[in-house]
This record gives sequence, C-alpha cells and structure tokens, in this order.
Amino acid sequence: MTTTTNAIHETNFQFDGQLSFYRGKVRDVYAFPDRLVMIATDRISAFDVVLPRPIPYKGQVLNQTAAYFLRATADLVPNWLVDVPDPNVSVGLKCEPYAVEMVVRGYLAGHAWRQYRDGHRTLCGVPLPDGLRENDRLPHPIITPTTKAHEGHDEDISREEIISRGIVREAEYRQLEQYALALFQRGTEMAAGRGLILVDTKYEFGKLDDRIYLIDEVHTPDSSRYFYADTYTENLLAGQPQKQLSKEFVREWLIANNFQGKTGQTVPEMSDEWVNQITKRYVELFETVTGQPFAPAPGADPLNRIESAVRQALTTA
Repeated sequence: MTTTTNAIHETNFQFDGQLSFYRGKVRDVYAFPDRLVMIATDRISAFDVVLPRPIPYKGQVLNQTAAYFLRATADLVPNWLVDVPDPNVSVGLKCEPYAVEMVVRGYLAGHAWRQYRDGHRTLCGVPLPDGLRENDRLPHPIITPTTKAHEGHDEDISREEIISRGIVREAEYRQLEQYALALFQRGTEMAAGRGLILVDTKYEFGKLDDRIYLIDEVHTPDSSRYFYADTYTENLLAGQPQKQLSKEFVREWLIANNFQGKTGQTVPEMSDEWVNQITKRYVELFETVTGQPFAPAPGADPLNRIESAVRQALTTA
C-alpha cells in the first residue's frame, strides 16, 4: 500500500476568493472571508521541527481521524467542521484561535514524565505528588497548557500566567477548561471501547461571534497518546515501556539518534523502510481508534484530486 513517491509534501494552490495562506508544521491552511480550508499534508513534525521526508497517507489518517472525533463530540462543544470534501481536506468555520493549547493528561508520560524524572514536582502550575512512576495514572486528569507558537517551540505556561497576562480572560478560560475535560472524558470512554487508554492529548479552541468552538484536530496520533489497555498493568508493574499508539515512537527514534530539535543538531536520515513503518503505524492507529478499515485515497495525482475537491466545495459552500 505504501509508496513514497505520491506523498504530499506541500500544496501551492490559488483559489477564487482566497484571502491568505498559511503553512503550518503539518497543514496548509487557506483562508476565505468566513471559511478555512485545511489540507492535511503528509509532513511530519517532532520536537516542533518538520522532518525532511513526508509520510504517505499520514495526512489522510490525521484528517479522517479528526473528522471522526469532531463528529463524535459535537454534542459536548460546538466545533469548526463543516465539510470533508476529500480524505485530506477539511472545510470549516473561520474562528479567531486562542493563543494557548489545552493539554490534558491522565497519565504521567512523555514530556510530563521527563519533567518529573528531572525533579520537577509542578507542571504548568499543577502540583504532582511524589512517588509516581513513568506511565502511572494520575489521581485525576490535569490540564497543562502551552503557548501556541507559529514557529519554534510551544512553551509550558500556567493557568495563572494565562489569566494574569491577559492571554485569555478568566471566564473564558474556565469554559475552555470545562470543555477540555469533557472532551477528554469522552475520548477516554471511546478509547476504552476500542481496548485503548487515552493517555494525554491537546485541544485547540477558537472564537466566532462570541461563541467558543473546538478547532483543528482532535484525538489524532499527532495530538494524542494512546496505550493498549490489555498490556498496561503488566508492563507498568514490570517497569517495561508501554505498547502505544502515538507519534512518541518517532520522538524516541529521534532521541536515540541524538536529535531533540536543539540548536546544532541534525535530523537523522529517514530510510524508505523507516518511512513505510511510520505509515503502517499511522494506519494501525486509525483502524484501532475508529474501528473502521482504512481506505487509501487514490494516489496517482493527489494534488490535482485535492485541488478539484476544494474548488467544488467552495462552489457549493
């Protein structure tokens, strides 16, 4: 199924009525007066660095996983999604994004564990008890927000800093917290139904006409970490790494090859075999999390396919 030749590295379209274009780490975003068109490319980032080789079908996995969960959580919080005209494309409402990302953690893993291991007992203003092990379940889910950087690294920030610096008004921030925890609970329940544990994830929110909307991706492998439930306790007690579905395996590979996005470090070479392995892991996550079979989009001319789908969607919007 995998082929590196048709992976989508970037798009450079020009649509009627287009106001602006923004290239994120993974998505190419086309703005219109009241709509955004987000094209999920096959770029992959880690440590806030875009890696040199795209991953076939990764964009499709991200886009379709996000759409699945946006639809499944629309009763909890309004979201931006209006249409999915192509496996790699989402069209939605144009909201003003909040300048913070709401990271919710149910377990001590990844960045949180590395901070804890290094002696920190407060993360983004949230106190953590002594005596925790890597991958331990936390007493209750916590929110550890980060600033939202267009370039470079997102940075941890506390609730108190967000409010005192006027980044988000307190009343609105309280609503963001409520929404984030409700979404995490729904994601936890849906994951459990698939034999998974939702370990941590991030949510982004925006505002339109004084209403808060959930925007961007939700519960995808780029924004979330999942453990397999059936081996969790056994591995935890044995001090073994958890079998997981997330992008963490890419970060671990980079760390093992002396790259963490720091100045002077060079991204290690990504072989065809490694690129194809990443594709397989992303497809596995889609099928496991959604319970749906993955149907690869036609790959002969993906850019033409995507452009045609977007033009048609804009015509009928």
